Amino acid sequence: MIAEPNKAQLLITKPHFTLLDGLRGLAAVVVVIYHFMEIAITDYSKNFIAHGFLAVDFFFCLSGFVIAYAYDTRAENIGITQFFKLRLIRLHPLVLIGSILGLLTFLLDPFSDFYSVYGLGKTALLFLTSAFLIPYPIMPERYTNLFCLNAPAWSLFWEYIANIFYILIFFRLGKKMLFALVLVGAALICYVAIHSTNLSGGWGGQNFWDGGVRVLYSFAAGMLVYRANWIIKNKLGFAGISILLLVAFLIPYSDQYNWIIEPIIVLFYFPLLVAMGAGTNLSPSLTKLCNLSGEISYPLYMTHYPFVWVFLTYVAVVKPSMSTLWVVIPVSVILLVLLAYLIMKFVDLPLRKYLRHKFIKV
Repeated sequence: MIAEPNKAQLLITKPHFTLLDGLRGLAAVVVVIYHFMEIAITDYSKNFIAHGFLAVDFFFCLSGFVIAYAYDTRAENIGITQFFKLRLIRLHPLVLIGSILGLLTFLLDPFSDFYSVYGLGKTALLFLTSAFLIPYPIMPERYTNLFCLNAPAWSLFWEYIANIFYILIFFRLGKKMLFALVLVGAALICYVAIHSTNLSGGWGGQNFWDGGVRVLYSFAAGMLVYRANWIIKNKLGFAGISILLLVAFLIPYSDQYNWIIEPIIVLFYFPLLVAMGAGTNLSPSLTKLCNLSGEISYPLYMTHYPFVWVFLTYVAVVKPSMSTLWVVIPVSVILLVLLAYLIMKFVDLPLRKYLRHKFIKV
């Protein structure tokens, strides 16, 4: 008779796919550069990284793979409540930290005075809705983003939805049903690409449901890669897979062909990269780098955009030359990576450790 695993065993974190962690960090840096560049160069056809927004679809696919790997065999024994606690402790501290930074930059931005426009009541609502991931797209000055204090929180909103569906439904699905779900998601991706001419939506009130389609397909596809054991053994290593990932973001932006190019990348290329990333060897010399890259990716993603809002008003008011921006942007990216590291080390990790000790029963 096989003994039932005890709760402590169930809560032990499985070993990471370290190379995939490294890719996550690379994609997070791409997102930061993309957010600066789309302000500096508003013509996407002239922006060298105009497809950087597709990193979100890569994140969703990677998340589906990792969640299935981490929880498929123990979700039923862990239970819904414990699963929600684990995910909230992992994700929500940085949602709150990003909201606080968003509020501070909203109030202290030297190039704007939005507080005088929105007042105490709406400013408080902006913060509370950001902190609790309740969409509140009321600022036309910020393109009616779902979360006007910290724009990337829109993808966390959909990540939470995916996690809820995972523990309630998805982890129980067999491979055939999961494959059917992936096919439905693929059809919806194609519809959105044709209807919207691209797959960049989900972040604003005007394209809210595009985000649901993007997470449905990519999260389910990531799960399917793991469930079907579509892990492709190869010798490309971290450098090789990283180059292949960067190719997706550097493909030229074309209003005429995006509706074809972007679905190909999302439907086939990203799941392929996850399968290859999980199946390639990682040089021991790069293990620490990939671990750090993975650890810093989420803090970087969730803390950079409040400062991008300041950059937006700076560009609008000061109108700096491109030669100036070619200095400002790299320096800003480096400083934001350093800030993310400090937040991870001195705020996020200690806070998560405390919350796990206090709320996770073993």
